[in-house]
Amino acid sequence: MGLNITRKIITQHLVEGEMIPGKEIGLKIDQTLTQDATGTMAYLEFAAMGIPRVKTELSVSYIDHNTLQTGFENADDHRFLQSAAAKFGIYFSRAGNGICHQVHLERFGIPGKTLLGSDSHTPTCGGLGMLAIGAGGLDVAAAMAGFPYYVQMPEVVNIRLHGRPAPWISGKDIILEVLRRLTVKGGVGKVMEYTGDGLSYLEVPERATITNMGAELGATSSVFPSDRMTRRFMAAQGREEAFVEILPDPGAVYDEEMDIYLNELEPLIALPHMPDRVVRVSDAEGSKVDQVFIGSCTNSSYANLMRVAAILKGKTVHPDVSLVVAPGSRQVLCSLASNGALAEIIRSGARILECACGPCVGVGQAPSSGAVSLRTSNRNFEGRSGTADANVYLVSCETAAASALTGQITDPRRLGEPVMIELPEVFSVDDSMIIPPSDRDTCSRLVMGPNIKPLPSFQTLEDHMEHEVLLKTGDNITTDHIMPAGAKILPLRSNIPAISRHTFGSVDPTFAERALNAGGGIIVGGENYGQGSSREHAALAPRYLGIRAVLVKSFARIHMQNLVNFGVLPLVFVDREDYADIEQGDVLRMAGIIKGLEANELEVKNLSKGRTYPVKHNLSKRQIDILLAGGLLEYVKKQAGTEGR
Repeated sequence: MGLNITRKIITQHLVEGEMIPGKEIGLKIDQTLTQDATGTMAYLEFAAMGIPRVKTELSVSYIDHNTLQTGFENADDHRFLQSAAAKFGIYFSRAGNGICHQVHLERFGIPGKTLLGSDSHTPTCGGLGMLAIGAGGLDVAAAMAGFPYYVQMPEVVNIRLHGRPAPWISGKDIILEVLRRLTVKGGVGKVMEYTGDGLSYLEVPERATITNMGAELGATSSVFPSDRMTRRFMAAQGREEAFVEILPDPGAVYDEEMDIYLNELEPLIALPHMPDRVVRVSDAEGSKVDQVFIGSCTNSSYANLMRVAAILKGKTVHPDVSLVVAPGSRQVLCSLASNGALAEIIRSGARILECACGPCVGVGQAPSSGAVSLRTSNRNFEGRSGTADANVYLVSCETAAASALTGQITDPRRLGEPVMIELPEVFSVDDSMIIPPSDRDTCSRLVMGPNIKPLPSFQTLEDHMEHEVLLKTGDNITTDHIMPAGAKILPLRSNIPAISRHTFGSVDPTFAERALNAGGGIIVGGENYGQGSSREHAALAPRYLGIRAVLVKSFARIHMQNLVNFGVLPLVFVDREDYADIEQGDVLRMAGIIKGLEANELEVKNLSKGRTYPVKHNLSKRQIDILLAGGLLEYVKKQAGTEGR
């Protein structure tokens, strides 16, 4: 039986478990990455584990999210992160060097390696043939400490790409087509593996766009072969020696298959407020556009912005449109500046932002009230832009640039012949903004500002629980709903008491106060609860407020693990119809929890209704042990023998 790429990489990194879909496996992690919105907490957690130096082959700390410094908080976090990198043996990518996924793709990614990142879009490096997975910061800290990363063995979906892409079709249109077919829940428990003759037309940056937005499917990861396209990209980056060819075996077996004929695709657009609300651009044409953002880790590569420059050349942005462009890395920005493309973008009337995440995470460039904003980023959740009533659409760079010129949603095919861009044979490489680790501890202490608060400690899981349902939510509740991003809240990521006050702020502004006053509580939710980012704060802040259990129809992968990591009991309805019977304010009781977890036979009694509901969990024996230990940090310290340090 031939192996697919995913199974080949897992086979080489499997340290525990069997490759049976749905069963837990442990993987050796070669590389890790963090970014500043998640990194401060991750390194506080790593320090608490008592491990002196990272045990991975390579770990990188990036500054790319919290670069807007309106107060001391972000700057203090950056100083802390630099001191942590020096102390623990980590590469440090300074503010201005670029977005973690774009820079990692350019400078560090290696085919066949495993990468674990405290950001849900870590699968971007699957465009290079890596098995790259997003996770919560505590899981990344454990991986840096030398522990395996545990995940359910995924099913592998073969997405076969056929033929040459139709004119004006890019990687963004391909992944939007996958989202249109599968929805934001369609990738849960799966890895999307791309094959087919269409790969010969997709350079690594286009592949990375596709693997990046695979996160919106809920997929564990997405991966492309490492082939001649990969080799050419790595050679241009001066890293050809790290290239390894990785192809599926002839007759490789997959759990599911899908065919996409690239010549039949049309430019696509995701309507507000979900990445899977995908229609043809031609069906949405004519709507007035107020703002266009071109950038983010999805679409900010050299190739992306060269096409934008070619479309804008000699033209002027529509007077009613604010166009902002954020190159994904300093390498991209310098290349555009050297060849004149940056000048063409500026002459058109675009505003150039720094090489950072920026508008994608609501840090700057919030649209005007009620505005239509076209964005090349990966998420258009309601309010994520920083403006509660804005309508955000997701599009390719080509559609974004065309629409910026016309002032309305415009099919780029109206521009005539498509723009063709060749990648350079050699990129201009300058790693001076990356500080490599020393061979020894050069920093005796971590530099911590006043906004960085100690890790909270929590009691272990109780055997009996009786709490009020403090909040009942619907389907597809995102981590943005639970713990918003944005310029006002992101600086509080290292201050759990302060950031917890914003928990569910856009859903119910009274939640945090009610939770604190209640002294404990339960959340009830619908399908795909916790989809979106890897931010562990969406589990940590509710736990700080006293949330002890979350009962839903189904969970998103990363969020469920984050709940376990912080000792919150994640439960699933056996009969989904019972969801409708529970109301906010009901009091729920569970008894014999520990034995019930071991047997996976639990009951929830609704004291307010006099009814009982069977519930279950999808936890491994290891995850149950983590819950009983009071969370992953205490579990790891016990395993490492560093309790009490």
